[in-house]
Amino acid sequence: MMTVHEVSKLAGVSIRTLQYYDKIGLLHPTGYTDAGYRLYDDADLERLQHILLFRELEFPLKDIKAIINSPDFDRNKALEQQIELLRLKKEHIENLMNFALGIKMLGVKNMDFKAFDKSKLDEYSRKAKELYGDLPEYKEMQEKQNNRTEEDEKIMADRFMLLFKEAGEMKEMDPSSPEAQNLVKRIQEYITENFYTCTNKILRVLGKMYSGGGEFTDNIDECGGKGTAVFVDNAIQIYCNNAE
Repeated sequence: MMTVHEVSKLAGVSIRTLQYYDKIGLLHPTGYTDAGYRLYDDADLERLQHILLFRELEFPLKDIKAIINSPDFDRNKALEQQIELLRLKKEHIENLMNFALGIKMLGVKNMDFKAFDKSKLDEYSRKAKELYGDLPEYKEMQEKQNNRTEEDEKIMADRFMLLFKEAGEMKEMDPSSPEAQNLVKRIQEYITENFYTCTNKILRVLGKMYSGGGEFTDNIDECGGKGTAVFVDNAIQIYCNNAE
């Protein structure tokens, strides 16, 4: 048996929170000491683990209570569901991290070449300039854009997407093949020539963004077929590894 102080320290939950869980019927202690302190056994701790996992998944307390108090509550099934939900949350966070890394290093405008919603792109560009206007890559991109019309931008973007269409035609090949590696080299050169100096470090980030889900992945896969974005990312990582 553990006291409320011990459980609080073990689980990283405040005593006040444990008292509140008791008050609302979410987690009752098994017993009390002679001095009136709450005591928790192993079953209570297991229940607390489920509660904390559901809280990490942002379930409201009333929903957690309904789930755990249900006569049909299956602890093993709940763990399987929690693991899957946490996996999806991890995937979502990783996608956001990759996206944020791309913004930090490059700005956003013209990185998603298929989504030409001008209002959205203008807003992204404004925010990127406010946050990342001092980055040399961003300044270089802005300087090159100043001498181009919107039609020039669209033509350039369409030509860039042709490289992904070509990638789609070879996506069943080994990404380490000479053909795939040559394509990565051409992608890097195209970005450097038309947008900003694409170092291997930046290229790695772009690869992760391409395969990280969302509009980047959807647009590339729409152009080259499902799996193209992942193929390009794999080829990029191999290319950068070989360059080190």
